[in-house]
This record gives sequence, C-alpha cells and structure tokens, in this order.
Amino acid sequence: MITVTKLEKSYGRLKVLQPLSATFQAEQAVSLIGPNGSGKTTFIKSILGLVVPDAGEISFLGEPIRGGWQYRRDIGYMPQIGRYPDNMKIRQVFAMMKDLRGTNQSPAQSNYLDEELIRAFGLPALFDKTMQSLSGGTRQKVSACLAFLFDPKVLILDEPTAGLDPLASEILKDKILKEKAKGKLILITSHVLSDLDELTTDVMYLQDGQLQFFKPVEWLQDITGEVKLGRAIASIMSNERKSERVNE
Repeated sequence: MITVTKLEKSYGRLKVLQPLSATFQAEQAVSLIGPNGSGKTTFIKSILGLVVPDAGEISFLGEPIRGGWQYRRDIGYMPQIGRYPDNMKIRQVFAMMKDLRGTNQSPAQSNYLDEELIRAFGLPALFDKTMQSLSGGTRQKVSACLAFLFDPKVLILDEPTAGLDPLASEILKDKILKEKAKGKLILITSHVLSDLDELTTDVMYLQDGQLQFFKPVEWLQDITGEVKLGRAIASIMSNERKSERVNE
C-alpha cells in the first residue's frame, strides 16, 4: 500500500532521516516508536507531503507521491495538536471540510461519510460551541472525527489518545480496531505504549533518524520474553545501552 525507499531528510547539518526503507500493507496497525528527535514526525509528514525529502521515494498504491496530491484523499490524518479557526463552531468546521471534499454537493459522495465517532463522542450536543471555547480533549475528539470522516484507506494518528478521558480513549481504540478489520492501514505514534498493546500488529522503531527494526509484535515478544509492548521496547533499549557501554 505504501512503499518508502531510501528516504533521506536533513535540516542543515542535522540528519533527521537517514536512508530509510519500509513497506506498509493493508490490515497492519503499525506503531511508530522512538525517542524525541528520532525522526517520527518528519517521516509522517513526508508521507503526507508536508515535508519534501532530500532523497528517496514514497509510493502510494504503486504510484510515486512526489508532485501529486490526489493520493491524500485516501489518507485520514489526526495531528498531535489540531489547530482550527478560533471563532468557528464545531458544526462549521465539519461543514467546511465537507465542502472542501465536495461531499455537501454530491449525494453519492456523502454516502461514504463515516460519522460514527461524531455520534460516539456526543459531539452533536456541542456543535454550536466555538473551537476556542473547547477543552484540549474535545479538540482531540474533533481531530479524530475528521481523520475518520471520509472513510480513508490509510489512517495516520499522531498521539491519538493524548488529552482524551478514559472513556473517549476506549471509544477511539475500538474504532481503530474496527477500521483495521476492514482492511485499512493504520500508522500510530504514541508515547503511551500501554494504549498500543491491543492495537499493534507491527512495531517500527526509529532512533536518530535510522530504522532500528520493523517487525511484528510477536517477534518483539519472542526476543524479549515480554508480553507488554512497553516492557518489550524498554528491554531492547536497555540492552542497546548496555551494549554501547561495553563497546566504549
């Protein structure tokens, strides 16, 4: 579905992504993990077309994305921090996005709108509230609903549960699992690894812009002897640090 080949990106002398290659398939839920500054955000923004790589290629459904934009219709993106016009009401934000996609004008296109999360989060009762009046958690709910709204083939979710209350977090996780079961590709970044345990099929670990490994969860559990994703990642990081000290 998405193929990344020898991707590189630098900002001045800082190499944010070093030659990085990976292939993502339908029905995968990939947790993109790594310390701050590891290149996760740059990698995601490269797929979204928000960052232009210095070298390498990204293909979506077999077609290179460089210079194109149509492929973005098939991607739903939930940013870590959603920014919206302060004075717009929630209903106006959704209407604006539908207008941009042309779904308000075309009954045929409006049939594929996925408004399940809007109802599950109880947002219709808040539709007349302005964005500036919302709590951080409610803004997150709006961002999540927009990511799923147009029934995309790929979902890229950046810290999706940050700021959500426990109930909303579980509602969102259930929705992610449901969409994965439909054959969609899910890419998730999160520092709350406990939230990823039941969602993840594969783990992609970046450090200093380099791909350390991209493996199924079962592989990670086998080599560490840990069941929980957070403990497995911690075990690998601990072993790497021990190895570095030995080699010093």
